[in-house]
Amino acid sequence: MEIDAISLFEPECGDREIELVCAVLQSARWGDGPMLESFERAFAAWVGRRHAVAVGSGTLGAWIALRALGIAPGDEVICTSHAWHQVAQAITLTGATPVFADINYWTGSLSPEKAALKISPNTRAILAGNTNGHPADWGPLRALAMAHGLALIEDSSEALGSRYQGRCVGTFGDVSVFDFSAPSALCTGEGGMLVTDDDELVHELRYLRQRRVADRASVSVGSRVPLQAGMSEFTAALGLAQLAGLDERLAARKQVVAWYQEQMQSFEGVKPPYLAEDVDEVNWMLYVVHLGKRFSGSARAQMIDDLRSCGVETAAYSHPLHQQFFYMNAGDAIGRQRGLLRDTDRIGDRALALPLHTQLDETQVKYIVTTLKDTATNVGAGAAIYL
Repeated sequence: MEIDAISLFEPECGDREIELVCAVLQSARWGDGPMLESFERAFAAWVGRRHAVAVGSGTLGAWIALRALGIAPGDEVICTSHAWHQVAQAITLTGATPVFADINYWTGSLSPEKAALKISPNTRAILAGNTNGHPADWGPLRALAMAHGLALIEDSSEALGSRYQGRCVGTFGDVSVFDFSAPSALCTGEGGMLVTDDDELVHELRYLRQRRVADRASVSVGSRVPLQAGMSEFTAALGLAQLAGLDERLAARKQVVAWYQEQMQSFEGVKPPYLAEDVDEVNWMLYVVHLGKRFSGSARAQMIDDLRSCGVETAAYSHPLHQQFFYMNAGDAIGRQRGLLRDTDRIGDRALALPLHTQLDETQVKYIVTTLKDTATNVGAGAAIYL
Protein backbone atom coordinates (compact mmCIF):
# COMPACT_ATOMS: atom_id res chain seq x y z
CA MET A 1 0.00 0.00 0.00
CA GLU A 2 1.35 3.42 -0.93
CA ILE A 3 1.26 5.77 2.04
CA ASP A 4 2.95 9.08 2.76
CA ALA A 5 5.50 9.26 5.55
CA ILE A 6 3.74 9.69 8.89
CA SER A 7 5.40 12.09 11.31
CA LEU A 8 5.32 11.75 15.07
CA PHE A 9 3.74 15.18 15.39
CA GLU A 10 2.39 17.87 13.04
CA PRO A 11 1.31 21.29 14.33
CA GLU A 12 -2.03 22.61 13.18
CA CYS A 13 -2.05 26.09 11.63
CA GLY A 14 -5.04 27.94 10.25
CA ASP A 15 -6.23 31.42 9.33
CA ARG A 16 -6.42 32.52 12.97
CA GLU A 17 -2.72 31.86 13.57
CA ILE A 18 -1.71 33.70 10.38
CA GLU A 19 -3.98 36.64 11.16
CA LEU A 20 -2.67 37.23 14.70
CA VAL A 21 1.00 36.82 13.78
CA CYS A 22 0.56 39.24 10.87
CA ALA A 23 -1.09 41.70 13.23
CA VAL A 24 2.10 41.72 15.33
CA LEU A 25 4.24 42.21 12.22
CA GLN A 26 2.21 45.29 11.36
CA SER A 27 2.38 46.70 14.88
CA ALA A 28 5.05 48.72 16.65
CA ARG A 29 5.33 46.25 19.57
CA TRP A 30 7.20 43.02 18.89
CA GLY A 31 7.95 42.33 22.54
CA ASP A 32 6.23 42.80 25.89
CA GLY A 33 2.99 44.00 24.37
CA PRO A 34 -0.77 43.40 24.24
CA MET A 35 -0.58 39.91 22.67
CA LEU A 36 1.51 38.68 25.58
CA GLU A 37 -0.90 40.11 28.15
CA SER A 38 -3.90 38.68 26.30
CA PHE A 39 -2.32 35.23 26.04
CA GLU A 40 -1.47 35.18 29.74
CA ARG A 41 -4.98 36.20 30.78
CA ALA A 42 -6.66 33.74 28.42
CA PHE A 43 -4.42 30.84 29.41
CA ALA A 44 -4.90 31.47 33.14
CA ALA A 45 -8.67 31.47 32.60
CA TRP A 46 -8.52 28.27 30.50
CA VAL A 47 -6.54 26.39 33.17
CA GLY A 48 -8.45 27.92 36.07
CA ARG A 49 -5.73 29.88 37.91
CA ARG A 50 -5.38 33.49 38.98
CA HIS A 51 -2.10 34.29 37.25
CA ALA A 52 -0.09 33.18 34.21
CA VAL A 53 3.48 34.20 33.32
CA ALA A 54 4.69 33.47 29.78
CA VAL A 55 8.29 32.27 29.46
CA GLY A 56 10.75 31.15 26.81
CA SER A 57 10.41 27.39 27.51
CA GLY A 58 9.24 24.91 30.09
CA THR A 59 12.81 24.40 31.31
CA LEU A 60 13.32 28.14 31.78
CA GLY A 61 9.94 28.33 33.49
CA ALA A 62 10.88 25.61 35.96
CA TRP A 63 14.22 27.32 36.62
CA ILE A 64 12.45 30.60 37.36
CA ALA A 65 9.90 28.85 39.59
CA LEU A 66 12.62 27.14 41.61
CA ARG A 67 14.49 30.41 42.11
CA ALA A 68 11.31 32.24 43.07
CA LEU A 69 10.65 29.58 45.70
CA GLY A 70 14.13 30.10 47.15
CA ILE A 71 15.67 26.85 45.90
CA ALA A 72 19.46 27.23 45.90
CA PRO A 73 22.72 25.23 45.93
CA GLY A 74 22.72 22.76 48.81
CA ASP A 75 18.98 22.15 48.53
CA GLU A 76 17.42 18.93 47.25
CA VAL A 77 14.36 18.59 45.03
CA ILE A 78 12.61 15.24 44.64
CA CYS A 79 11.59 14.42 41.05
CA THR A 80 11.55 11.58 38.55
CA SER A 81 13.98 10.94 35.74
CA HIS A 82 11.24 9.57 33.49
CA ALA A 83 9.66 12.12 31.13
CA TRP A 84 9.62 13.48 27.61
CA HIS A 85 10.40 17.11 28.36
CA GLN A 86 13.32 17.21 30.77
CA VAL A 87 11.99 19.98 32.98
CA ALA A 88 13.70 18.31 35.94
CA GLN A 89 17.03 19.50 34.53
CA ALA A 90 16.10 22.98 35.72
CA ILE A 91 16.92 21.72 39.22
CA THR A 92 20.52 21.19 38.14
CA LEU A 93 20.62 24.61 36.49
CA THR A 94 19.74 26.27 39.82
CA GLY A 95 22.63 24.49 41.51
CA ALA A 96 20.31 22.36 43.63
CA THR A 97 20.44 18.56 43.65
CA PRO A 98 17.76 16.49 41.88
CA VAL A 99 16.93 13.41 43.92
CA PHE A 100 15.31 10.83 41.67
CA ALA A 101 12.44 8.83 43.12
CA ASP A 102 10.77 5.95 41.33
CA ILE A 103 7.50 6.14 39.43
CA ASN A 104 4.13 4.46 39.65
CA TYR A 105 4.52 1.68 37.08
CA TRP A 106 1.05 2.17 35.61
CA THR A 107 0.81 5.96 35.39
CA GLY A 108 4.50 6.71 34.82
CA SER A 109 4.27 9.62 37.28
CA LEU A 110 6.06 10.18 40.58
CA SER A 111 5.00 7.69 43.24
CA PRO A 112 4.07 9.53 46.49
CA GLU A 113 5.13 6.50 48.54
CA LYS A 114 8.52 6.27 46.84
CA ALA A 115 9.00 10.04 47.01
CA ALA A 116 8.45 9.90 50.78
CA LEU A 117 11.44 7.58 51.10
CA LYS A 118 13.71 10.20 49.53
CA ILE A 119 12.94 13.10 51.88
CA SER A 120 15.97 14.34 53.82
CA PRO A 121 16.79 17.40 55.95
CA ASN A 122 17.92 19.15 52.75
CA THR A 123 14.71 18.54 50.80
CA ARG A 124 12.97 21.79 49.87
CA ALA A 125 10.51 20.85 47.12
CA ILE A 126 8.82 18.10 45.13
CA LEU A 127 8.60 18.43 41.35
CA ALA A 128 6.04 16.01 39.91
CA GLY A 129 4.75 15.71 36.36
CA ASN A 130 1.63 14.56 34.52
CA THR A 131 3.43 11.94 32.46
CA ASN A 132 2.32 11.82 28.83
CA GLY A 133 -0.88 13.56 29.87
CA HIS A 134 -1.86 11.20 32.71
CA PRO A 135 -2.32 13.19 35.94
CA ALA A 136 -0.06 12.36 38.85
CA ASP A 137 -1.52 11.28 42.19
CA TRP A 138 -1.99 14.87 43.36
CA GLY A 139 -3.98 14.21 46.54
CA PRO A 140 -1.23 12.17 48.25
CA LEU A 141 1.51 14.37 46.76
CA ARG A 142 -0.06 17.50 48.24
CA ALA A 143 -0.46 15.74 51.61
CA LEU A 144 3.20 14.70 51.52
CA ALA A 145 4.37 18.22 50.69
CA MET A 146 2.26 19.76 53.47
CA ALA A 147 3.40 17.20 56.05
CA HIS A 148 7.06 18.11 55.44
CA GLY A 149 6.69 21.81 54.65
CA LEU A 150 7.81 21.39 51.04
CA ALA A 151 6.96 23.40 47.94
CA LEU A 152 5.02 21.42 45.31
CA ILE A 153 5.83 22.18 41.67
CA GLU A 154 3.65 20.70 38.95
CA ASP A 155 5.21 19.85 35.59
CA SER A 156 2.37 19.93 33.05
CA SER A 157 4.66 20.18 30.02
CA GLU A 158 3.15 16.94 28.70
CA ALA A 159 -0.47 17.60 29.64
CA LEU A 160 -3.12 20.01 28.44
CA GLY A 161 -6.73 19.55 29.46
CA SER A 162 -6.38 16.35 31.48
CA ARG A 163 -8.48 16.32 34.65
CA TYR A 164 -7.99 14.80 38.10
CA GLN A 165 -10.81 14.71 40.65
CA GLY A 166 -12.75 17.40 38.83
CA ARG A 167 -9.84 19.79 38.32
CA CYS A 168 -7.70 20.58 35.32
CA VAL A 169 -4.00 19.77 35.42
CA GLY A 170 -1.98 22.85 36.18
CA THR A 171 -4.07 23.68 39.26
CA PHE A 172 -2.31 21.36 41.75
CA GLY A 173 1.13 22.86 42.24
CA ASP A 174 2.09 25.97 44.17
CA VAL A 175 3.29 26.87 40.71
CA SER A 176 2.75 24.80 37.57
CA VAL A 177 4.81 24.66 34.38
CA PHE A 178 3.56 24.24 30.81
CA ASP A 179 5.63 23.87 27.65
CA PHE A 180 4.48 24.75 24.13
CA SER A 181 7.14 23.09 21.99
CA ALA A 182 6.34 20.03 19.87
CA PRO A 183 4.58 17.68 20.45
CA SER A 184 2.30 19.79 22.64
CA ALA A 185 -1.31 20.10 21.47
CA LEU A 186 -0.79 23.85 21.88
CA CYS A 187 2.35 24.37 19.83
CA THR A 188 4.18 27.65 19.37
CA GLY A 189 7.53 26.17 18.35
CA GLU A 190 9.11 27.26 21.63
CA GLY A 191 7.70 28.85 24.76
CA GLY A 192 5.98 27.97 27.99
CA MET A 193 3.82 29.26 30.81
CA LEU A 194 3.89 29.39 34.59
CA VAL A 195 0.56 29.49 36.43
CA THR A 196 -0.13 30.13 40.11
CA ASP A 197 -2.76 31.47 42.50
CA ASP A 198 -0.16 33.11 44.77
CA ASP A 199 -0.39 36.91 44.50
CA GLU A 200 3.09 37.40 45.98
CA LEU A 201 4.84 34.60 44.12
CA VAL A 202 3.66 35.88 40.74
CA HIS A 203 5.53 39.18 41.26
CA GLU A 204 8.79 37.30 41.82
CA LEU A 205 8.14 35.09 38.80
CA ARG A 206 7.63 38.15 36.60
CA TYR A 207 10.73 39.85 37.97
CA LEU A 208 12.97 36.83 37.41
CA ARG A 209 11.58 36.27 33.91
CA GLN A 210 13.15 39.39 32.39
CA ARG A 211 14.36 42.89 33.02
CA ARG A 212 12.15 45.34 31.18
CA VAL A 213 13.01 48.72 29.71
CA ALA A 214 10.94 50.41 32.41
CA ASP A 215 13.14 48.79 35.07
CA ARG A 216 16.33 50.50 33.96
CA ALA A 217 15.73 53.60 36.06
CA SER A 218 14.85 51.65 39.21
CA VAL A 219 17.46 51.49 41.97
CA SER A 220 15.88 48.29 43.31
CA VAL A 221 16.64 46.35 40.14
CA GLY A 222 19.79 44.29 40.51
CA SER A 223 19.15 42.85 43.96
CA ARG A 224 18.38 39.57 42.15
CA VAL A 225 19.59 38.78 38.66
CA PRO A 226 16.73 38.06 36.21
CA LEU A 227 16.86 36.05 33.00
CA GLN A 228 16.18 37.19 29.47
CA ALA A 229 13.51 34.49 29.31
CA GLY A 230 10.39 36.27 28.16
CA MET A 231 8.06 35.44 25.29
CA SER A 232 7.89 37.56 22.15
CA GLU A 233 4.69 39.06 20.79
CA PHE A 234 4.96 36.70 17.81
CA THR A 235 5.01 33.61 20.01
CA ALA A 236 2.23 34.99 22.18
CA ALA A 237 0.08 35.69 19.12
CA LEU A 238 0.59 32.14 17.89
CA GLY A 239 -0.20 30.84 21.38
CA LEU A 240 -3.36 32.91 21.64
CA ALA A 241 -4.55 31.58 18.29
CA GLN A 242 -3.71 28.01 19.24
CA LEU A 243 -5.51 28.38 22.56
CA ALA A 244 -8.68 29.56 20.80
CA GLY A 245 -8.90 26.26 18.94
CA LEU A 246 -7.48 24.02 21.65
CA ASP A 247 -10.73 22.41 22.82
CA GLU A 248 -11.61 21.38 19.27
CA ARG A 249 -8.07 20.13 18.68
CA LEU A 250 -8.14 18.00 21.82
CA ALA A 251 -11.46 16.50 20.72
CA ALA A 252 -9.99 15.64 17.31
CA ARG A 253 -6.99 14.00 18.95
CA LYS A 254 -9.34 11.87 21.05
CA GLN A 255 -10.84 10.52 17.84
CA VAL A 256 -7.35 9.46 16.73
CA VAL A 257 -6.86 7.75 20.11
CA ALA A 258 -10.18 5.93 19.62
CA TRP A 259 -8.91 4.58 16.27
CA TYR A 260 -5.74 3.40 17.99
CA GLN A 261 -7.72 1.70 20.74
CA GLU A 262 -9.86 -0.15 18.20
CA GLN A 263 -6.83 -1.42 16.30
CA MET A 264 -4.98 -2.38 19.47
CA GLN A 265 -7.81 -4.67 20.58
CA SER A 266 -6.63 -7.26 18.07
CA PHE A 267 -2.99 -6.86 19.10
CA GLU A 268 -2.31 -9.86 21.32
CA GLY A 269 -0.95 -8.83 24.71
CA VAL A 270 -1.43 -5.07 24.23
CA LYS A 271 -3.89 -3.23 26.46
CA PRO A 272 -5.23 0.32 26.09
CA PRO A 273 -3.26 3.01 27.97
CA TYR A 274 -3.87 2.90 31.70
CA LEU A 275 -6.41 5.28 33.26
CA ALA A 276 -6.44 5.53 37.06
CA GLU A 277 -9.78 5.44 38.89
CA ASP A 278 -9.52 8.99 40.27
CA VAL A 279 -8.62 10.48 36.87
CA ASP A 280 -11.54 12.08 35.01
CA GLU A 281 -9.88 12.69 31.65
CA VAL A 282 -6.55 12.16 29.93
CA ASN A 283 -5.36 14.00 26.84
CA TRP A 284 -2.35 11.97 25.78
CA MET A 285 0.67 13.86 24.43
CA LEU A 286 1.59 10.87 22.21
CA TYR A 287 0.20 7.36 21.92
CA VAL A 288 2.69 5.37 23.99
CA VAL A 289 2.88 1.57 24.12
CA HIS A 290 5.11 -0.49 26.39
CA LEU A 291 7.06 -3.38 24.95
CA GLY A 292 7.13 -6.73 26.76
CA LYS A 293 9.96 -7.86 29.01
CA ARG A 294 11.57 -9.87 26.22
CA PHE A 295 12.41 -6.61 24.47
CA SER A 296 15.53 -4.65 25.39
CA GLY A 297 16.41 -1.02 24.77
CA SER A 298 18.41 -2.10 21.70
CA ALA A 299 15.41 -4.08 20.40
CA ARG A 300 13.26 -0.95 20.75
CA ALA A 301 15.87 1.02 18.80
CA GLN A 302 15.72 -1.59 16.03
CA MET A 303 11.92 -1.31 15.96
CA ILE A 304 12.17 2.46 15.64
CA ASP A 305 14.51 2.02 12.67
CA ASP A 306 12.23 -0.57 11.08
CA LEU A 307 9.17 1.63 11.48
CA ARG A 308 11.04 4.59 10.00
CA SER A 309 11.96 2.52 6.96
CA CYS A 310 8.22 1.83 6.54
CA GLY A 311 7.41 5.55 6.68
CA VAL A 312 6.34 5.79 10.31
CA GLU A 313 8.20 8.12 12.69
CA THR A 314 8.32 6.82 16.26
CA ALA A 315 10.56 7.56 19.23
CA ALA A 316 11.77 6.22 22.53
CA TYR A 317 9.37 7.96 24.90
CA SER A 318 11.96 8.47 27.59
CA HIS A 319 15.71 8.43 28.09
CA PRO A 320 15.72 8.54 31.91
CA LEU A 321 17.94 11.25 33.31
CA HIS A 322 19.63 8.98 35.85
CA GLN A 323 20.92 6.87 32.95
CA GLN A 324 22.46 9.86 31.17
CA PHE A 325 26.16 10.65 31.31
CA PHE A 326 25.97 13.91 33.25
CA TYR A 327 23.92 12.48 36.10
CA MET A 328 25.79 9.18 36.22
CA ASN A 329 29.00 11.13 36.75
CA ALA A 330 27.76 13.97 38.95
CA GLY A 331 28.85 12.46 42.26
CA ASP A 332 27.00 10.62 44.96
CA ALA A 333 23.27 11.18 44.89
CA ILE A 334 20.37 8.95 45.76
CA GLY A 335 18.74 7.26 42.78
CA ARG A 336 21.30 7.98 40.09
CA GLN A 337 22.57 4.44 39.64
CA ARG A 338 20.83 2.06 37.27
CA GLY A 339 18.87 -0.60 39.15
CA LEU A 340 17.78 1.57 42.07
CA LEU A 341 14.75 2.90 40.19
CA ARG A 342 13.28 -0.41 39.13
CA ASP A 343 10.08 0.76 37.44
CA THR A 344 11.76 3.75 35.80
CA ASP A 345 14.38 1.46 34.26
CA ARG A 346 11.73 -1.03 33.21
CA ILE A 347 9.55 1.53 31.46
CA GLY A 348 12.43 3.68 30.21
CA ASP A 349 13.79 0.84 28.08
CA ARG A 350 10.45 -0.22 26.62
CA ALA A 351 8.16 2.80 26.19
CA LEU A 352 7.59 3.50 22.50
CA ALA A 353 5.84 6.68 21.34
CA LEU A 354 3.61 6.48 18.26
CA PRO A 355 2.31 9.44 16.20
CA LEU A 356 -0.59 11.44 17.62
CA HIS A 357 -1.91 14.59 15.96
CA THR A 358 -4.97 15.91 14.17
CA GLN A 359 -3.61 15.25 10.67
CA LEU A 360 -3.91 11.47 11.12
CA ASP A 361 -6.84 9.58 9.62
CA GLU A 362 -8.21 6.12 10.35
CA THR A 363 -6.35 4.48 7.47
CA GLN A 364 -3.02 5.83 8.67
CA VAL A 365 -3.63 4.67 12.24
CA LYS A 366 -4.46 1.19 10.97
CA TYR A 367 -1.24 1.19 8.94
CA ILE A 368 0.80 2.31 11.97
CA VAL A 369 -0.55 -0.49 14.16
CA THR A 370 -0.23 -3.13 11.45
CA THR A 371 3.38 -2.09 10.83
CA LEU A 372 4.06 -2.13 14.58
CA LYS A 373 2.73 -5.70 14.80
CA ASP A 374 5.00 -6.80 11.97
CA THR A 375 8.16 -5.25 13.39
CA ALA A 376 7.36 -6.47 16.92
CA THR A 377 7.09 -10.01 15.60
CA ASN A 378 10.27 -9.71 13.55
CA VAL A 379 12.39 -8.09 16.25
CA GLY A 380 10.98 -10.07 19.15
CA ALA A 381 10.86 -13.37 17.29
CA GLY A 382 7.24 -13.76 18.21
CA ALA A 383 7.45 -12.08 21.62
CA ALA A 384 4.24 -10.34 22.67
CA ILE A 385 3.87 -6.68 23.46
CA TYR A 386 1.93 -5.70 26.52
CA LEU A 387 1.21 -2.75 28.74
